Amino acid sequence: MSSWWTIAIKDLRLLWRDKLGLFWVLGFPLLMALLFGAIFSGGDGQASALPVAVVDQDGSKASADFLKTLQDSAALKVTLLPDAEVARNQVRQGQQVACITILKGYGKSNQLFSGGEPPVRVGVDPARRAEAAYLQGILTQQMFQQMFTRYTDSSQLRSLLGDSLSEIERSSDLSSTDKQIFRTFFGALQQFTDEVNTGNPQRSASEWQPEMVKVEEISLSREAQLRPRSSFEITFPQAVLWGLMGCAAGFGVGLVQERRMGTYQRLLVAPISRWAVIGGKGLACFLACIGVTLLLLLIGRLIFGVRCDDLPLLGVAVFSCGICFTGLTMLIAVSGKTEQAVAGVGWAVLLVMGMFGGAMVPLFFMPGWMQNLSQFSLVNWGIVALEGAIWRGFSWGEMVWPVTVLLLSGLISMSVGVTVLQHRKG
Repeated sequence: MSSWWTIAIKDLRLLWRDKLGLFWVLGFPLLMALLFGAIFSGGDGQASALPVAVVDQDGSKASADFLKTLQDSAALKVTLLPDAEVARNQVRQGQQVACITILKGYGKSNQLFSGGEPPVRVGVDPARRAEAAYLQGILTQQMFQQMFTRYTDSSQLRSLLGDSLSEIERSSDLSSTDKQIFRTFFGALQQFTDEVNTGNPQRSASEWQPEMVKVEEISLSREAQLRPRSSFEITFPQAVLWGLMGCAAGFGVGLVQERRMGTYQRLLVAPISRWAVIGGKGLACFLACIGVTLLLLLIGRLIFGVRCDDLPLLGVAVFSCGICFTGLTMLIAVSGKTEQAVAGVGWAVLLVMGMFGGAMVPLFFMPGWMQNLSQFSLVNWGIVALEGAIWRGFSWGEMVWPVTVLLLSGLISMSVGVTVLQHRKG
């Protein structure tokens, strides 16, 4: 085992002396975190179609009509769910931008005069505040149009007024004088609506918008108050993945370079096993991945206030990412016989994974087909695992899937790469 460490330390020293290589492993990811962190801190972008979960607790015709308007909106991608807790968990896990709950009693609510709680609740992902304001505008517009239709349609208004008058007549808290006042008021309202329908007065509803949607941020932790305090808590996991990609590409090219220069062959004829040579190089890459990750997170913590909700969970996520990209290094190293070929193939694969995985552009800015393809990107799963431990408040059960994907991908890639490397001569 000592030979593994000797070879690993030798490779790490070579990386430290290679200033250009060190820049791509550490400097460039840090610049990406700072650049996008500064951009997103005041960002006002929005997704072309916001993924939202909708729960209809009312089940009335009015709620069904409202749901249809949401589904018909080109600005929303609606997923209908039966349970509000399931919808909130999907938001907490980053699968949806928001969950919209149509509360029971929506169809009977008098949104003009009730003054009570708004009949629609919206829980938003606090990492997507720009879309939250955009979403609130969409919902308010849709609800206002539907509500105005209800109150300017004579048949619907008569039904609503009839229900309201029946409740007033049954009320024991109102005097006969008060009841007469309400009868007069509702009569005047009916006359107003009839005039609007005949087009006599020039009245516009666009200037008046009651509070019909209550927006609140989803609590991302079971302790209730966890949320990203700055854009840097979102961009530093992206920076970590850039660092890991730099390690994979750098060590992959370095291994080919050693084979071309004869260093690898001299190690093979030394009084150590082939497994020790390969294992030492894999260990060097793994330690570099862990070191870059911890250093970036430490910089984020000390300078930009990036937190960690769960240190043991973060340790598992960091370890899984290290295994994954160490395996990719072995696979990249056998993808060609020259440094140019390996560098071209390696960066081509890694950049595509980064583009579709959210390292370049956040997933919520991408069209739907790109978001679907992101499930095949190991960069995406690395970001999910790190965010889950840093600020999304993942439980151990929720962390199982991203960690499993990272570990299995790394082990499979490593097995293929090592097998090919063992059977190559020189």
